[in-house]
Amino acid sequence: MTEVPISDGDLQALADDQLDPARRAEVEAHVAANPDAARTVAVYRAQNTALHEAYDGALNEPVPERFLRTHRQRRGGGLIRIAAALVLFVLGGAGGWWLNDLAPPSRAALASQVSERARIAHAVYVPEVRHPVEVTAAEQGHLTAWLTKRIGAQLIVPELTSAGYDLMGGRLLPGGGTPAAQIMYEDQSGARLTLYIRASGPDDAKSALRYDRAAGVGVYYWDDGEKGYALAGELQKEPLLKVAKLVYRQLNR
Repeated sequence: MTEVPISDGDLQALADDQLDPARRAEVEAHVAANPDAARTVAVYRAQNTALHEAYDGALNEPVPERFLRTHRQRRGGGLIRIAAALVLFVLGGAGGWWLNDLAPPSRAALASQVSERARIAHAVYVPEVRHPVEVTAAEQGHLTAWLTKRIGAQLIVPELTSAGYDLMGGRLLPGGGTPAAQIMYEDQSGARLTLYIRASGPDDAKSALRYDRAAGVGVYYWDDGEKGYALAGELQKEPLLKVAKLVYRQLNR
């Protein structure tokens, strides 16, 4: 019998618990013997956890009464309209806009979105072995100029060697309608931290350090009125806070 190769789709299906028992056993054996595959599955599971924590509340909310009234008044096409409305509702939540009364999210909700995006981006790129960053630390001048231009605000790359972390480089990310940057650091043990940066929006205000943790990733996030920041890592709260304060001081001189 010809053995079917293990694909990335199989790893995603394992993380989503969508494999039949026989195939699951094969994929689990492959993951147990392959560290790269194990890291990939861990990233997918972390993404799933973060997305559930962020959006399950919206998905589980009851159908708004105005949508039900539309269904009762126009039974012929009501189900289609309700389905479309629910899709818009969920997509609106994912993009930071709630359809309840068509009101924009609060400043606290906007700040929380930075934390969520930083945590998901951290989970995606930290396990990468060959391509953790787009531009390496060897080209720090180019990295700073490029990301400054793309995010539309002057970017400063903090120095974390005093905390035991060396700069690896960075990459460009989607930031929820505007570009964002991710700067990555690594210590001698191979542990990594990422700093997520995006230009502030018109509704953003200066804020102090705030903490959030999900799927094993802690995040300290804040806004200086010009840019929003989020430092993410697997460190416990206090050690991560020490590094966050170091970053905060350098960016707010």
